[in-house]
Amino acid sequence: MGNSIGGRKKAKEAVKHYGIRAKPLEPQQDLKPKKIYFLVELPKFPQEDKAPRRVRSGGIHMSAKDRLECLMLSRRTVSDVSMVRASSSLGADGIGVAPAGSGGLTVKMRLTKSQMAKLVEESRDGVEVADKILDLYIDKLGGGADNQIHR
Repeated sequence: MGNSIGGRKKAKEAVKHYGIRAKPLEPQQDLKPKKIYFLVELPKFPQEDKAPRRVRSGGIHMSAKDRLECLMLSRRTVSDVSMVRASSSLGADGIGVAPAGSGGLTVKMRLTKSQMAKLVEESRDGVEVADKILDLYIDKLGGGADNQIHR
C-alpha cells in the first residue's frame, strides 16, 4: 500500500515536526493501530528526458576573461564605495579635499540635483561640466585657497 494509491504514508509526529519535508514511511513498515498517519499525494511532474539547461543572460556573450574582469571591477567598486563612506572628508560646508594617488588632488563637493541639472543643461560636454564644478569649488573657497589650485 506504500505507493499504490499515488501517495506516500507519513507519520503524524514527523509531519508535526518537519511539515511537508517529513520523510515518508518505508513501504514494508507496518502501521500500528491507534496511531495517526497522513497519506500525502505527490505532485506529478512531466517526464521529459532533456539535458539540464545552462542558464545565461540572453544576448550577452562574454569570454571567461571578460567575466572575470567584470567580477573584479564590481568587487572593487563595492570596496571603493565602502571606503568613501568610512572616510568621508566633506566638511560642514559640503566641500573637502583629499590627496589623489597620481600626484593630483581629489575635490569633493556636494551639489543639489537642481544645481547639477543646471550645470549639465548649460554645458556642451563633460569637460565643460567639470570646469564649472571646479569654478564653483574655487568660489566657495574664496578665491582658490591662496592660489594653490591650478588648472
